[in-house]
Amino acid sequence: MTEPVIHRYESREALAEALAAGVAAVLAGALATDGEARLAVSGGSTPQRFLARLAGAAIDWAAVTVNLVDERWVPEESERSNAAMVRRHLLQGHAASAHFVPFHEPSDMPEEVLETLEERFHRTGRPHDALILGMGADGHTASWFPHAPGLAACLDPNGTDAVAAVHPRGMDEPRVTLTYPVVNAARFLALHIEGAEKLAAFEAACGDGPVEDMPVRAVLRAHRSQPLDVFWAP
Repeated sequence: MTEPVIHRYESREALAEALAAGVAAVLAGALATDGEARLAVSGGSTPQRFLARLAGAAIDWAAVTVNLVDERWVPEESERSNAAMVRRHLLQGHAASAHFVPFHEPSDMPEEVLETLEERFHRTGRPHDALILGMGADGHTASWFPHAPGLAACLDPNGTDAVAAVHPRGMDEPRVTLTYPVVNAARFLALHIEGAEKLAAFEAACGDGPVEDMPVRAVLRAHRSQPLDVFWAP
């Protein structure tokens, strides 16, 4: 297990600036070396400030492929769509020319189109150059919710699927998510959390206990050549 590196900032604005600068540098390095780059970002409200800063990075966005770490199974017209949030906050200005790969397809359940999603995400080929996770106060990350139906397929370190469907208990819609092997393969892997409640959850996740209780433990306990970078601000 490689211990995570924790970066603490005095404000959420400072965190957003630092994380955006770091991700832009990683993408620029991949573009210089390989002529292309791949980025995965998370949904919700926490990353919006960071995504808006990143959108201003002066890199060759036309050679960058962007996708989400996970998505609620709703169309982009829904206010709960992560894809719509990414289009509003990241795919603007310089970043508008990036190639965006969405999850959602017009079907009632994600299982009906998993084969299509598998082909879509395997076709992108290269590991993510940068992948930014979020975390809930319950210790979930991506759509790996504690003890949710489908969680085992998400966390299987030997799994060959890139995408899994999850049905979190008590939630209105199913979700689709990248699996642990895909997440852990990212060259730069970061966890972006804000506020005292999530810091407490992170500290709890760093302690002993089953991964299924706090699935973020899967990445905290991963063996990586590069450590997980944790970005936190109050």
